Amino acid sequence: MSKVTLNLKGMRCAGCTSSIETATRSISGVSSSNVNFATEEVAIEYDPQKTSPAAIQKVIADIGYEAILPDQVNEDADKKTRLQETQDLTRKVWVGGVIGIILVIGSISMMTGLSIPIIPDWLHNPWLQLALALPVQLWCGSSFYIGAWKAFKNHTATMDTLIGLGTLAAFSYSITVTLNPNFFISQGLQPEVYYEVSVVVITLILLGKLFENQAKGETSEAIRKLIGLQAKTARVIRDGKESDIPIEDVIIGDVVLVRPGEKIPVDGEAIAGNSTVDESMVTGESIPVEKKVGDRLIGATMNKSGSLQIKASHIGKDSVLSQIVQLVKDAQGSKAPIQRLADQVTGWFVPVVISIAIATFVIWFEIMGNVTLATISAVGVLIIACPCALGLAAPTSIMVGTGKGAENGILIKDAASLELAHKIQTIVLDKTGTLTEGKPVVTDIFSVNKNDDQLLKLVAAIERNSEHPLAEAIVNHAKQKDIPIPAATDFMAITGSGVQGKVDNFLVQIGTRRWLDELKIDTSELYEYQDSWETGGKTVVLIAVNGIAQGLIGIADKLKSSSQSVVNTLQKMKIEVVMLTGDNQSTAEAIAREVGIRRVFAGVRPDQKVEKIRELQAEGKVVAMVGDGINDAPALAQADVGLAIGTGTDVAIAASDITLISGDLQGIVTAIQLSRATISNIQQNLFFAFIYNVAGIPIAAGILYPIWGWLLNPIVAGGAMALSSLSVVTNALRLRNFHTDSKLHV
Repeated sequence: MSKVTLNLKGMRCAGCTSSIETATRSISGVSSSNVNFATEEVAIEYDPQKTSPAAIQKVIADIGYEAILPDQVNEDADKKTRLQETQDLTRKVWVGGVIGIILVIGSISMMTGLSIPIIPDWLHNPWLQLALALPVQLWCGSSFYIGAWKAFKNHTATMDTLIGLGTLAAFSYSITVTLNPNFFISQGLQPEVYYEVSVVVITLILLGKLFENQAKGETSEAIRKLIGLQAKTARVIRDGKESDIPIEDVIIGDVVLVRPGEKIPVDGEAIAGNSTVDESMVTGESIPVEKKVGDRLIGATMNKSGSLQIKASHIGKDSVLSQIVQLVKDAQGSKAPIQRLADQVTGWFVPVVISIAIATFVIWFEIMGNVTLATISAVGVLIIACPCALGLAAPTSIMVGTGKGAENGILIKDAASLELAHKIQTIVLDKTGTLTEGKPVVTDIFSVNKNDDQLLKLVAAIERNSEHPLAEAIVNHAKQKDIPIPAATDFMAITGSGVQGKVDNFLVQIGTRRWLDELKIDTSELYEYQDSWETGGKTVVLIAVNGIAQGLIGIADKLKSSSQSVVNTLQKMKIEVVMLTGDNQSTAEAIAREVGIRRVFAGVRPDQKVEKIRELQAEGKVVAMVGDGINDAPALAQADVGLAIGTGTDVAIAASDITLISGDLQGIVTAIQLSRATISNIQQNLFFAFIYNVAGIPIAAGILYPIWGWLLNPIVAGGAMALSSLSVVTNALRLRNFHTDSKLHV
């Protein structure tokens, strides 16, 4: 299966999403189609053997919309088009506003039943009102009628259908009264016109659309800020000469010179110099990080104090910044499960509203025998019901929420992960590299033969073949003591147990007490040291040479400074914290006590981590797993929500739902609180949208008329409809003020 994301043009309301999804899902070879009204994109999975992007584009074009491939989008042309649309909307609002005010003034006497001397009689003239209303109807309202006609041709109904029917009904009724007032007089009815209703409703909805477009533009601020961080030029050294070239012309392997105060233009490795670099744009951490030869550097971060020479390793779409932008775009374009209800409602909303409007007209005409009352009530129902607020409720909040996450160094894979994170009940923390720095050091050595250096020499020779952090600590300790490390043969790693090999015909076995016991090697002489060191929170490896226990090494991994405070905060948030480690029970419990964790899974081999996650899920809990290594990837995938420490491996990050770029555990708290804030915001939006329609439609239908004689003016209905979408988007924008704390703030 392949996937393509198309930019959409011509979408006018949330009802359009249903039309596009229905049409594209009917294409042979398309397995899924999801339209995001807020981002105006459709993400489609398809079988390239059965269909193609061009065929999909044609189907979308056939139903009245335009679909453009991302690489065909011209950002400058797109900005120009959006500016022109804004200017066009502004002109129409001004024209409609001025004419609407004149018509409302001319209709005050009719609406209030009062005679107001200061209003000239000529303003009441229906022919003058028709002349004023006609340009608004034909020019300002043309987009609604065109949209309604397109929807009709494709056997669908949208917001344009409601607005078109409502305003056309008011306008047509008024023209009938203007042309043949005697007919209404003969029926005992007052020949009143409602041109102001059509004009003001069109103007208010256009005004709401104008404000909504401006507000929606602000929801994409995070993407624009990220893209704007990219340096425009790079100073490269080629053939011994320095030259400034466009960033697009840099190639992998180029040596780039970066002076203090300049942006680092590309991802790469420092090959000369040292400095401090502000990586806050990627990690959210404001404290500059020291960089030296061999360290990795990220494009668009800021070089602070020294000069650096960097060998370019990733450019263009492969750079960290480009990948972050793409991840945020993907997340913003995805749909959260909570949005399904809104989508389902939107799908049948317009036909139901039209049915209610028809029923309203029939009932009032039959009961009151008043075609004017029946028409105005039906028009009010059509005008006040708008599915846009429902369609915007979730995606706008998700756009702002995922963008806010990126600002804080938190990359969220999709909207479903963002939503699920607020339900987390248990968090499982891997010890090494997650709770700890992941940089263990040797603290103790005991040799049965009192020859620590000789023992270290044999052990380092074997461990040099291993990639395990503990092995690296042992090898580094031997190098620091200037101990020569001989070659080893027959190296073998036994997962979750230890390693073995031969050095100068000595069989050296290094690992856990359990493994050596399984090998029938007597390690009782080492128990006293092992128990003492493990009680102090150290990891202990036992060593046997030629099948005889010869000693042990104690290794400590420093806890991250944030570990204790994060665990405490998570527990305050009513989330159970569990530690998962391959260390034995004594070592694990010592570290758990230090950070305040009450539940520990110790002695867990990498292949057993998934089972532990399943055990917790079997308890009926929503489980999150936090890890950073290759052996954490299966557990990250098994967990309901996988959180990868961004300083870890690419495999772990790929298997996760949320990536904490900085490696700071505070990101866990921020991610969960951001999820809670976003979902709360979506729920508020859905409440506003549902309540607005549930309450507004019956009132517009005249349910209060028999009680208080009060009927909703279609002008008020139009204003309320225009404000409904704007209120949803504005509420979503409140998420931009989100900040993490021990208590949730929005």
